[in-house]
Amino acid sequence: MNIVGMGMGPAYDNPRIMGGDTGINLWTWFVVNVTFEGTQRALFSILFGAGVILFTSRPDSTDAYFRRNLWLIAFGLFNAWILLWGGDILYFYGLTALFLFAFRNLPGKKLLALGVASFVLGAAWSGLDTYNSLDLYKRALAAQSVPAAKRTDDQRKSIEEWKDESRGGPSPAMVAKAKQKNQAGYFSALQARAPWIAKAESWGAYRYFFDIFGMMMIGMALFKLGVLTLEARTRTYLAMMVGGYAIGMPLNIYEANWLMSHGFSGLARHQAEITYDFARLAQTTGHLGLLGLFLKSGIFTLFRTSMAAVGRMALTNYLTHSAVALTIFVLLGYWGKFERYELYFIVLIVWAVQIVVSPIWLRHFHFGPVEWLWRYLTYGSRPPFRKGASASGSRPALAG
Repeated sequence: MNIVGMGMGPAYDNPRIMGGDTGINLWTWFVVNVTFEGTQRALFSILFGAGVILFTSRPDSTDAYFRRNLWLIAFGLFNAWILLWGGDILYFYGLTALFLFAFRNLPGKKLLALGVASFVLGAAWSGLDTYNSLDLYKRALAAQSVPAAKRTDDQRKSIEEWKDESRGGPSPAMVAKAKQKNQAGYFSALQARAPWIAKAESWGAYRYFFDIFGMMMIGMALFKLGVLTLEARTRTYLAMMVGGYAIGMPLNIYEANWLMSHGFSGLARHQAEITYDFARLAQTTGHLGLLGLFLKSGIFTLFRTSMAAVGRMALTNYLTHSAVALTIFVLLGYWGKFERYELYFIVLIVWAVQIVVSPIWLRHFHFGPVEWLWRYLTYGSRPPFRKGASASGSRPALAG
């Protein structure tokens, strides 16, 4: 999901911005938007919540838990400000995890109720933003019906504000400037991205707290209820898949068709956002059900083993994505030069490399390199790295 933001910036939401609204580019946007948009970060948050229960179930884990997540915040700052990925999630996860600790001992059903309530609160906030945007459109439309000489200051302001919103993204001049800045080298790209990163890691931490917190609580609940450990019945996963896709998929298709048929305008985007969060929650539920059925089936053992290795090195692999994007799009100057569909060739290459390299790496090492560093920083003692080596401290060599 991140590749478009890494390589095309503002075109993530609107394929018209960089000429990707026809042919294979439009179909690429459609397929990704309908099937995966919003669900991958939801799954990531759910799995992170499960990890909270796993980690805090260890004896004497309290101090380590807080050190671990404070260091995760530091990794997120590094990812955003050094690797220049303004869409970093580690900073938000480390910050949000500090609040999760107090809820770790609640039973699964209570965690689920609180998680859903938090998600609904975040969706309500998004709904308020959508309402305000649509109200601005109505006020601007009403103001335009008034002769220019008779318009009030508020009416003129509404017209100007909606003019910026109506494009559904930055102006062509702003896009051209972004291309020039991001193609001109590291420090030029840092200067261009710094305001966006700063806003994301300040205001964004408040704005999306309930979304992230809610999904993590749901993950904690699903782990305790046995859903993420494959202890639930097969019919549970089947119901999740069928019910989630029956709600999420039609809504996502409707939203995508609405955007396409209305030229990806700002008005169409705000209208499509009315159902976005609930479609995303339903689609994520469907994905979880499908994954549960796949894992319980026991098929494709080698592929599942390789994917598990990728997961055990999730932090290393995640930061590797940012390093690859920095190299290609900034250091080599290819930002904005690929078409949308071409970006996914990069994705497939990175996936292939990580699926092959991760299990090979873990045959020889206990952890991924960043996971090893994270553990070292968390416990203050050097864990074994290469298999067969001994630790300098007393911590056991636990995975994750």
